[in-house]
Amino acid sequence: MRLDKFLGDQNIGTRKQIKEYIKNGRCSVNGVVATKADAHINENSDEISFDGNVLNYSKYHYFMLYKPQGVVSAVTDGRNKTVIDILKAENVKDLSPCGRLDIDTEGLLLLTDDGQLIHKLLSPKKHVDKVYEVHLEHELSDKDIQNLEKGVDIGDKNDDGTPFYTMPAIVLEKGIDESGRPVIHLVIHEGRFHQVKRMMEAVDNNVLFLKRLSMGSLVLDETLTPGEYRPLSEDEIKELKA
Repeated sequence: MRLDKFLGDQNIGTRKQIKEYIKNGRCSVNGVVATKADAHINENSDEISFDGNVLNYSKYHYFMLYKPQGVVSAVTDGRNKTVIDILKAENVKDLSPCGRLDIDTEGLLLLTDDGQLIHKLLSPKKHVDKVYEVHLEHELSDKDIQNLEKGVDIGDKNDDGTPFYTMPAIVLEKGIDESGRPVIHLVIHEGRFHQVKRMMEAVDNNVLFLKRLSMGSLVLDETLTPGEYRPLSEDEIKELKA
């Protein structure tokens, strides 16, 4: 790999800036000050330092975001702030949200430039669990829970025109919130548009507040507040890819 490409992947700066940095002696390869931006290095074995700090090569980038309400899960949007806007300081090319959360929904969102992992996590065939905290207008009946855990018609159609039924969900009752409204944890495996809200509507109920708690093995970091994010740990990345 070219040295300037390596530094660019580490978000050091633009190619023009990196060329200037190298000219000023701010980068070294295996302890020797680099002099050429187009020099070839082995990103897996050479020790690359910038301003005295050793850089570890990472082909892909992974961030956990506590998505706040009022922000859209998109790369660009003409009217609203996007999740990519929140992470713009990271200067990562091709960063995308893994799935979507509605503008008024908060909680866990994975952002990465690893397209293969995004496809894996979003594929219905993989049956990746997604857990939501759902505050409801009124309590679910036993029959409502049975229907949700069997699968409900949310208004979509299959390719052959027949009604689409959601995959069996898991409903865990979690008590009441500060307003006295019932709260459940709902485990689903798909990511249809407004799916949780439409599932509740299918059993004559309404969602008052919605928060995603986990996706597969990745669990929302309780130390994050809405709008905050952090890189995934190596263990979290390995578990997601397992």
